[in-house]
Amino acid sequence: MPEFSDEADVTKRDLRVALLAHRRSLPAPRRAEAAAAVQAGLVDLVRRLRPARMTAYVPVGSEPGGADLPAVLRAALPPEAELLLPVLLDDLDLDWAAYTGPESMRAAGRGLREPTGPPLGSAAVAGADLVVVPALAVDRRGFRLGRGGGSYDRALARVPGTVPTVALLHDGELVEEVPAQPHDRPVRFVITPGGGLVAVPDVAQGASAGRTRVP
Repeated sequence: MPEFSDEADVTKRDLRVALLAHRRSLPAPRRAEAAAAVQAGLVDLVRRLRPARMTAYVPVGSEPGGADLPAVLRAALPPEAELLLPVLLDDLDLDWAAYTGPESMRAAGRGLREPTGPPLGSAAVAGADLVVVPALAVDRRGFRLGRGGGSYDRALARVPGTVPTVALLHDGELVEEVPAQPHDRPVRFVITPGGGLVAVPDVAQGASAGRTRVP
């Protein structure tokens, strides 16, 4: 895995290229092991928090978590709870709809899969008790590196600061620093295959790592 903390002038584009190349190089057995470990860590968190509503997504390609992540989370949630998945809008913002099972999904653009249920609006994420987001990397301040569309930064801007926000990563993708801009929104936790659930500083509230507690 490339070490980025010594590259002070590295750009987001450089990071994306390197991280995506590294993910593509992972052999299938290692991806499967990583998916199982990340799922286990997230399921443990869901069972502890018992959210009435949570948001997640369908990992694609080499993203950690596995394509069956929604089904695994649905099984871990209380029966009355809602699991919302994103629907990508034309302006790259995110709408949300309920996941009710594999039959409720359809193929969408960019290789994504999306729920077919009634759209609940972009603000639906604000009512979630747990928010799970993708990332290519997260730094020790909580800032995440996405794929460049800004979709999840907009979604995270709607989430109250007290709500646990979690990014799913491969090992080696929790780094010292990624370039951050004013519109970037930090997450509070990451889950990696080898490290499990890890708290990172909540920059938005000025919290330090020592004061950010794992739920």
